[in-house]
Amino acid sequence: MPVMDSPINHLIDRVRSAAASAQPLRIRGGGSKDFYGQALLGEILDTRGVAGIVSYEPSELVVTVRAGTPLAEIEAALAEKGQYLPFEPPHFATAAGDVATVGGMVAAGLGGPARAAVGNVRDYVLGVQMINGKGELLTFGGQVMKNVAGYDLSRLMTGSMGTLGVIAEVSLKVLPVATAEATLLFHLDEASAIRQLNAWAGKPLPVNASCWINDKSADKTGGNESPSLYVRLRGAKAAVEAACQTMGGERMDASTVAADWTALREQTLPFFARQGDECLWRLSVPDTTAPLKVGETLIEWGGAQRWVKAPTADAARLRAAAERAGGNATLFIASSAYPTGAEAIFHPIKTPLDRIHRELKRQFDPANIFNRGRLYAD
Repeated sequence: MPVMDSPINHLIDRVRSAAASAQPLRIRGGGSKDFYGQALLGEILDTRGVAGIVSYEPSELVVTVRAGTPLAEIEAALAEKGQYLPFEPPHFATAAGDVATVGGMVAAGLGGPARAAVGNVRDYVLGVQMINGKGELLTFGGQVMKNVAGYDLSRLMTGSMGTLGVIAEVSLKVLPVATAEATLLFHLDEASAIRQLNAWAGKPLPVNASCWINDKSADKTGGNESPSLYVRLRGAKAAVEAACQTMGGERMDASTVAADWTALREQTLPFFARQGDECLWRLSVPDTTAPLKVGETLIEWGGAQRWVKAPTADAARLRAAAERAGGNATLFIASSAYPTGAEAIFHPIKTPLDRIHRELKRQFDPANIFNRGRLYAD
């Protein structure tokens, strides 16, 4: 077992004490994902003291970092070597000082605009060191891609919302920054955009991200919304330039559009502003799904992710529409008037899968102290 430093010892002591008294703990890093999930219960277990880059081997494309490290810090270190996290994890930093941490990034499991093209957080997690509900420091995986026999428990932590244990350290695969990038604009209605995205998906094109929106800024005559599809290309210079010629469209100014893609990732585009009882819903559906016509919509991931603004009263309607398409609907950000527990945040899962979730929870956290009620109601 590796030598434990004082911050990790402190977390272990807190966990053992909480388990003995059945005291719920709320695992929290920088707080940037506090809005996400079912409930915020228990005494805060702050992970920010367990921070810092443990090792970084640019030639091996692997970085090992402690969970409380600010995400911006690891991204800056990678950028110095011309590398990055390809899945573009959102920060959701706030004016109140909330910042994203590496542990929160893994626990939330959220990817950005490139997720459909390059994979999600779990696809880049090589190993995890975590503290279970008994206060045991466990290590899963390692620092290479093929080193796991049996269940890949390191990736199981991704998206678990802190319900299985306290992430202490993570090893991540990273990639070199692409040598070329371009964004193309197409004026297409929703149905046409979805068809075109799927047609491109069947061709060897370096499509990295997409966004369809009724964009007021795209209509230069003023006022009226203009349905617009933005497609980002990344890869070798020759491949990107060839794709621009093949696909057509209007090539956007690189310096301007880079900020727009960041705003999409961080949900600071005008579309994401909500009024009154509006909530932000995330509908995950097959990418070929025709327009759902359930409200004001922004489409990402080649058609597979649909953001919709609607009140909680529309929950049944939205979830039914997602289910008919073979997908699900998540109440991603609730309105300020939303009463806690009034409506499920995550799409209800079927009984067999729910049983597996709860059994995993019992195995990792037998005293049920970690992020109680965050992933599903207890």
